[in-house]
Amino acid sequence: MNKTVCELFAGVGGFRCGLNHIHSSDEIKEKDKNWKTVWFSQWEPADKKTQWAHDCYVYNFGTCLDNDGNDTTNINIEEVDKTKLPDFSLLVGGFPCQDYSVASSLATSKGLEGKKGVLWWSIRETLEVKKPPFVLLENVDRLLKSPASQRGRDFGIILACFRDEGYTVEWRVINAAEYGYQQRRRRTFIFAYKNELKYAKDVINRINYIEQYGDEMHRQSAAKMILKEGFFARTFPVNDVDNKKIKIEKLPSGIGELSESFSFGFENSGVMIDGVIYTVKTVPNYHGKQITLGDVMDQGDVDEKYFIPEEKLYYTYPDITHSDESMGKLPKEQRQTWQYLKGAKKLPRKAKNGHEYVFSEGAIPMIDAEDKPARTMLTSEGSFSRTTHIVKDKKTGRIRLLTPTEAERIQGFPTNHTKYALVSGEKIEMPVNKRRFMMGNALVVNLIEQMEPLLDEIVCRE
Repeated sequence: MNKTVCELFAGVGGFRCGLNHIHSSDEIKEKDKNWKTVWFSQWEPADKKTQWAHDCYVYNFGTCLDNDGNDTTNINIEEVDKTKLPDFSLLVGGFPCQDYSVASSLATSKGLEGKKGVLWWSIRETLEVKKPPFVLLENVDRLLKSPASQRGRDFGIILACFRDEGYTVEWRVINAAEYGYQQRRRRTFIFAYKNELKYAKDVINRINYIEQYGDEMHRQSAAKMILKEGFFARTFPVNDVDNKKIKIEKLPSGIGELSESFSFGFENSGVMIDGVIYTVKTVPNYHGKQITLGDVMDQGDVDEKYFIPEEKLYYTYPDITHSDESMGKLPKEQRQTWQYLKGAKKLPRKAKNGHEYVFSEGAIPMIDAEDKPARTMLTSEGSFSRTTHIVKDKKTGRIRLLTPTEAERIQGFPTNHTKYALVSGEKIEMPVNKRRFMMGNALVVNLIEQMEPLLDEIVCRE
């Protein structure tokens, strides 16, 4: 089977970089051949004037045409005629996750019913029309628990869509730092494959599905698959787990019934075969080198614009980590400092019913530790936000924000991958805030790179 790829919700090409082990812009022409991308889609409705992510992708890799010779890579995926897409063996994508993101509380998320969540149906339509043999998707870890009012419903719908299209599905929540990489970023990965494939038949035979799916032998087979022999087990090893801890559940036959009533506690690892779910909580088994934030930071001169003025850092002594405004607000200039933003707080609040209370928030470290992996990077990186990284410059010891190249390396991208975009045929330098946004929205490329050798083996065997 040829190694051809369709990359949906492509961003700036994280899956493409990982699949082809691209570590620098100089390697693109040489390495961007192992897995051939035949079509991709990237459209951001929030970008009214310039589609920065798409144009950055095109600058690095060029564009792709559909079967009619048209470039449809930068229109709303819901409007794309899927019958016009070239055939491919692997569908990949980090489908939009705003409804499940750690940037907003799970309790207020709308899940698959939300504005961005409905884009799942474009993936399902692609499965129905193109019937790709293999699928590899990425989303936030909260996908497994969404929505708060009916935990597990959304992931159950996704699994049911795969079931109805004849796929077996494996999943794993992977924290990149727990396998030695440079960011504490926890994401759900989904690997699905058509049931008629050799690989799928091997998997199904391992599980040895029988009608009484709760028997002990069946449970042992499922454990072996999830812990030792499955796709994620072989690429990201985990510790053994007592077979009795494996949870088994059968999906309702209809999507409508599932949407109305299904709720289930999915664990971070599992497999779904013929609509039967096997899931268990696993713990990574990794004892190798740990890449840290310090390892990916710039070593030389850094532009002055990234350094934080002293008056923006502290409003009082550097060792003060708490502020108490329960009796009155601090002056505006004190509140607009990083010390205040990242410090512990007590603030008076009033509920909608008129109830008054004091809101408390704990302190977080002002300066990010260089000897640990970076915290999860969000799309707000670099803005005046509590989640923004602040580091001590390697050369001068002064305090500053991350540079775009550091943000790229935290995600495992080649240095300066997002520096340029091809806008209306012209090479344009991307704004710094957009470069950071792209990285906050991306995946850890290293994880795809680690999966690729086994993907290669599986696909080439068909």
